[in-house]
Amino acid sequence: MSGAPGGEQPLLDVVELQAGYGALEVLHGISLHVQPGEFVAVVGANGAGKSTLLRALMGLIPARGTVSFRGRDLATQPAHHRAARGIAYVPEGRRVFPSLTVEENLLAGLHATSRTPAEALPEVYDLFPRLAERRRQAARTLSGGEQQMLAMGRALVLDPILLVADEVSLGLAPVVVDRIFDVLVDMNRAGRAVLLAEQNVRISLEAATRAYVLDTGRVGLEGPAAELRNDPRIVEAYLQEF
Repeated sequence: MSGAPGGEQPLLDVVELQAGYGALEVLHGISLHVQPGEFVAVVGANGAGKSTLLRALMGLIPARGTVSFRGRDLATQPAHHRAARGIAYVPEGRRVFPSLTVEENLLAGLHATSRTPAEALPEVYDLFPRLAERRRQAARTLSGGEQQMLAMGRALVLDPILLVADEVSLGLAPVVVDRIFDVLVDMNRAGRAVLLAEQNVRISLEAATRAYVLDTGRVGLEGPAAELRNDPRIVEAYLQEF
């Protein structure tokens, strides 16, 4: 295993992961880990391989290498089994069911858990009061920010140990992005681990504990997020104001 300082067993351990689409290899041997209760960001430019990495971790595309969760190999596990083990996924582009109501979308997320609606829904509505107000509305009538909240809520009903989220800021107004990240940070402080892939490097490094910087399918830099925020290479590439 890639492991972590001090020898503590990672919650998620990824070693030499290779993945792509057909003959096109996008990931060229990615290794990373997430400790229990940690917030890890994977950042980088568009096309660096961030979304491909998360899809490979969730079993949505073929991959080679080692992916283990809580010490168990996930290589042969289909995506729905990974969800049942405690990994919830918020995909890029939200992908809610447009014709279903807000509440029906949330209930659809319960398929991989034994939780009841009475156990699962109050937490989501507490985090996202706007969803409670719109629980009877069709998802297609929601704003982009509300649909992102719904996509996150649908993952949270699983009561995951690890939340895997892909590009949660994409196409959203800054005030909505701030709210989404506030929820991610609150979830993490409450004990859930978070693995986030995100183009918005600034806000990701402010929220995360540690980060990996992807560059054309490889890990270019890694370390504590606070240190990477001040790394001249990160500042020049991602954080300069134009």
